Amino acid sequence: MKTSIKIGLATFLVILSFCAMADGRPVKRSINFSMAKQAIHHYMDVITEWQYQGIEELFALDFCQRVQGLKFSNYSRSEIISFLKKQRGEKMNCQTKLQIIDECAHYMIAKVIMKFESFTKIDLITLINEDGNWKVIASIHTYQ
Repeated sequence: MKTSIKIGLATFLVILSFCAMADGRPVKRSINFSMAKQAIHHYMDVITEWQYQGIEELFALDFCQRVQGLKFSNYSRSEIISFLKKQRGEKMNCQTKLQIIDECAHYMIAKVIMKFESFTKIDLITLINEDGNWKVIASIHTYQ
């Protein structure tokens, strides 16, 4: 008798779990935008205080940086990481401001404004959500 009750209960639980999975509704995943903002603040620390810890995880594999100054320059992920590691310990003398331009479950666009004594550097960055990990995929620098 106890065995038939256990088998009946187990069968009921299996059927119930299949019905729950097959209801046809998409599974909602919670998007943690605070993680995206943490990635942005980490990026800001990297570019203003040359903190190089975790930069391999911060930048997406296909990261690209474009600098638009007197001439146009493009830099790859490996070039940026190598440069940042060489600058370790240096700090930029600027005031920094962050503006979130757009955010959704898959990407975030932000503007980092670095005001120096005689000029302003604007960094427009794009982050993507790769399986819950926010990574910087693109950066465009301009100067005013």
